[in-house]
Amino acid sequence: MKAPTRRSRTLAAPAAGLLALALLMTAATLSAPPLAAQHLLVPMDTSQSDHLKAYGLTYWVLERGETAEWLLNYRDGSFLLPDTEATRREAALRGVLAEPVDGAEVARVRGLIQEENMEAVPLETAPRIAIYTPPNAQPWDDAVTLALEYADIPYETVWDGEVLQGELDEFDWLHLHHEDFTGQYSKFFLAYAGSAWLQEEVARNEEVAARFGFTDVPALKRAVAEEIRQYVEAGGFLFAMCSATETLDLALASHRTDISAAFANGRPPAPDASEQMDWSRAFAFQGAEIQTSPSVNAFSDIDFHQVNTAGRQPLGSFRLFEFAAKIDPVASMLVQNHEAVIPDFYGLTTSYRADRLQPGVTILAQEGNRAKYIHGTAGEGTWTFYGGHDPEDPEHQIGDAPTNLELHPSSPGYRLILNNVLFPSARPAPLKT
Repeated sequence: MKAPTRRSRTLAAPAAGLLALALLMTAATLSAPPLAAQHLLVPMDTSQSDHLKAYGLTYWVLERGETAEWLLNYRDGSFLLPDTEATRREAALRGVLAEPVDGAEVARVRGLIQEENMEAVPLETAPRIAIYTPPNAQPWDDAVTLALEYADIPYETVWDGEVLQGELDEFDWLHLHHEDFTGQYSKFFLAYAGSAWLQEEVARNEEVAARFGFTDVPALKRAVAEEIRQYVEAGGFLFAMCSATETLDLALASHRTDISAAFANGRPPAPDASEQMDWSRAFAFQGAEIQTSPSVNAFSDIDFHQVNTAGRQPLGSFRLFEFAAKIDPVASMLVQNHEAVIPDFYGLTTSYRADRLQPGVTILAQEGNRAKYIHGTAGEGTWTFYGGHDPEDPEHQIGDAPTNLELHPSSPGYRLILNNVLFPSARPAPLKT
């Protein structure tokens, strides 16, 4: 927008005076700061220079006490931010494309949103984020931590002690990754029995179990799983990837049985273990066959790909579903992306057999007869499970170099992670009493 000019009333002024006045007005116009637009549009289509850091910019705006809007299905899930000098500067520092838009353009976009399969969702708060991770874990052990570090979104870490002492109540959003809630240490004994890092992990878990009075590590992990379930039912947002998705439900479903104790030290459960499971306690799965052999590196038949077994399935790609943004804004938020088909990637748990899902589970992305990305509710809260370990490292192995997200600033697989990070922002802040 151009600043309005003023017409001089001194019509009979000498020519020299008019020239001096014109020069003075020109200088003032050039030195004055440009008028700010009303909003900054952060496009999330292929024009965006850094999709991942765009989420960090939006979080930064919310953290400053300002509000934003998530324009679902408009230019692949763009964000509308207040136009301030600080936000413009922050966008430039992060390398994020942010387009100034005036009132007329915003009105045009809102009209389009009313007519099409789109929705404008207000974002009001910056969620408090917790990562469930061992004290000695490195950031590159976890794709979510990598994403948060790259996007410059703050988080804190918690482990079993903090969970058991009720500290999850301090957070809005909790992430779990490649943990094994059955207490079998992901069956790493099969390949890494003499590794120092595995021995350290065993000693650390056994110390925590003893400190809190549990008979063994499987009992400890089952108690932690129960605390996580209570956190979700009370209104928390849970996002899990890789083996945490499958083993969390296995631990919860074994709540009324002695199955979890049988997991200790690699002992197989009884042959009828699967029939003893109480799947009403689980978030997502039902009717799974427990892998009873300690020599087979799999937890159950929930995972279609069975990556570390003789039944390993090849990778393909998975397709995101499109949802009605006005009717189902939650699912729409979780699938916002500039790509609809995404290359698959392995994890200890890579994908989920569709016939193992409970009724009511929302499939967000699918690959044939297996789901990759699922969502549901429990009590007042929600959970979202995303199979696989690292969206930009299809065959990730222990000891591999960390993924450098500077090389993948527009990763569609990582965008799904960051959709979940901002998802709680759409919930109004609780009233203070």
